[in-house]
Amino acid sequence: MDIFYNKEGIGDVLILPIKQGDRYETTYETFGDVVKITDKTSGELLGYNIFNASNYFAINDNGKISLTDDLLNEIRTAFEKNNLEDKLDIDLSPKFVVGFVQEKMPHENADKLSVCKVDVGDELLQIVCGAPNVDQGQKVVIAKVGAIMPSGMEIKPVQLRGIDSSGMICSQKELGLPNAPEEKGIYVLDDAYEIGQAFHF
Repeated sequence: MDIFYNKEGIGDVLILPIKQGDRYETTYETFGDVVKITDKTSGELLGYNIFNASNYFAINDNGKISLTDDLLNEIRTAFEKNNLEDKLDIDLSPKFVVGFVQEKMPHENADKLSVCKVDVGDELLQIVCGAPNVDQGQKVVIAKVGAIMPSGMEIKPVQLRGIDSSGMICSQKELGLPNAPEEKGIYVLDDAYEIGQAFHF
């Protein structure tokens, strides 16, 4: 999970996005230096802006910053100082990881879909994939449930034509990688990658 800070570009504000939402359908609550942002319709939490961030954090980086346990604890402390009681139970395990396609089977209800069993190190995921080049024995990039794609889409457990799918096997284009090929197909990794390791892009 990433946070964002750019003092020169937008000011001394730490941005903590929790979930993608419609920016025109949001509501705000202010707790001192902390602004809590929620979806106006559903009430779902979308994120927080922490103003005067340099009073709470020693951040030297600009732009996208990986959220660590230490930073998360500092954010919790900032919440306490501003009388905001939100607990911030955030899963910091990597959401983009290297997976190994152990098995590929045809989808019983769709000719162009495959049902894959993918080893991501600590678990075996069933993922329905529509890419024509997916195959058994490949190392691939997996967006796990909870991942936020560069497009803003959140990966959720779904059923595709009646088959459960937990995650997504990604293409270079879906990952927003430069010079991604136009043709449809997943990003096949070489053997230098280890199963289960975080994939950074």
